[in-house]
Amino acid sequence: MHKNQHLIFFLLISFFITSISNAQEKNMHPKNEFRGVWIATVLNIDWPKTSTDNVEKEKADYLEILEAYKKLNYNAVIVQVRSVGDAIYPSEFAPWSRFLTGKEGLAPNPYYDTLAWMIEQAHNRGFEFHAWLNPYRATFDLNKNLLSPNHDLFKHPEWMIEYGGKYYYDPALPEVQAHLTKVVKEVVDNYDIDAVHFDDYFYPYAVPGKVFNDNASYQKYGSGLSRADWRRANVSNFVHSISNTIKESKPWVQFGISPFGVWRNKSQDPKGSETQSTSNYDDLYADPMLWMDQKWIDYILPQLYWSMNNPRASYSKLVKWWSENSNNTAIYIGHATYKIRADGDKNWNYMTEIPTQIDFLRTFKNVSGSAYFSSKWFMGKNFDVVRHLEENQYKYPALPAAVPNLRHVIIDTPKVLEYSKDSIKYNFTFQSPLNTKVRYMVVYGGDHVSKIDINDATKIIEKVTVKEVDGKITFAIAAGKLNLYKACAVTFIDYYANESSPTAIDLKKPLKNYIPAQPNENR
Repeated sequence: MHKNQHLIFFLLISFFITSISNAQEKNMHPKNEFRGVWIATVLNIDWPKTSTDNVEKEKADYLEILEAYKKLNYNAVIVQVRSVGDAIYPSEFAPWSRFLTGKEGLAPNPYYDTLAWMIEQAHNRGFEFHAWLNPYRATFDLNKNLLSPNHDLFKHPEWMIEYGGKYYYDPALPEVQAHLTKVVKEVVDNYDIDAVHFDDYFYPYAVPGKVFNDNASYQKYGSGLSRADWRRANVSNFVHSISNTIKESKPWVQFGISPFGVWRNKSQDPKGSETQSTSNYDDLYADPMLWMDQKWIDYILPQLYWSMNNPRASYSKLVKWWSENSNNTAIYIGHATYKIRADGDKNWNYMTEIPTQIDFLRTFKNVSGSAYFSSKWFMGKNFDVVRHLEENQYKYPALPAAVPNLRHVIIDTPKVLEYSKDSIKYNFTFQSPLNTKVRYMVVYGGDHVSKIDINDATKIIEKVTVKEVDGKITFAIAAGKLNLYKACAVTFIDYYANESSPTAIDLKKPLKNYIPAQPNENR
């Protein structure tokens, strides 16, 4: 072979290997991926650590959670703001939570709007804030002495059903549905949240030997349906009502539900999964398939709290089942970090169980993220798993993509008004866009204005919270981060989580010589 042919052959092989390597790297480190963590307030599971913590400690502990998960490149927090007919915010419809202040109905002292502060701190660190509400659970036990006189159990005892050592709102009552819809609307109207989130608590899980006594409502409203179909209709009507309420108030606020991990078993329905388990449809009277078909929810986050090959409910089989049976929604997977080294299934003793689950779900194109229950399990424990995720699966940042029902093209692109550099930072000023409500801006690095791949997660330098003042957006990036690059590209992320086309900046030229260039978008 001629010398030049050898060289050409070598270059082609090198290019081919590099292309494969880059493709594998992108698959290992997706640029768009939801990475959420549940922060439970009920019983002080995650936060506050105790109900008697002072405000200063509460704030410090919350910020510690945010910083830990920011370091892990997570991008969403799912914070429980209503757990048992209470609230961690000032509400017209519920008393302050005793898990926050030590006594139900007692406001924080010194006073602060806890929820507003938590949202601001999350956004400042680039997190989406999903407000998690438990609508139907009214109390956690039967001790009425712990409740405020303003609790609904006292104000509307006719709404309540006692079952399994707790009180529940009767899901069948129109007045209950109207009241709980107002509860959600209050949060959506008053707070800058990114999503409303429900978990798996609809009709309660079965308690052996106990009966959920909704006979009176069934006789009044059953309309000839079987009790099971009637209960499912009650839940579905409520989900539909919540969906409409959210979108009428703030159409960019997502509605996500995290159901129990099994819709139906194949033994109950040919369309069901190969599992032997409690199911949403038959035991909790919840029908996630219907909610998705009707586009009532924006994302679904099934709780697949089993190991990869659990004999009764296999994580691997269930990820495949949900990926094949979901539509109109984003699909994220719920992981059980609380089971690490603490479960009868010995597979959870292996440090690799969670990383393997993440690698597996990433092989399904329409599965676009994960969430973890709960935050404390990567705080002060399981550091070998945390380290592995930091160095592998979550080595680079990722951005949650817009959910299917909220995708659209952003017509605005960032327009640079000014930038400057000193030894400490780069300062940027952009014109506020005319047509776009911007939540964040994202900065990417590159070697040249025409060679910045904004689909490469390894090139994400910073996700910046936007604060607009006098028609301008101003922010700074540490010089140590940008000095690594000769150029950068900047995009808008709107309130719907859509990303704009990029504007490229040559960092080696002064602004007066700057001519906008279009980097490689590959969009």
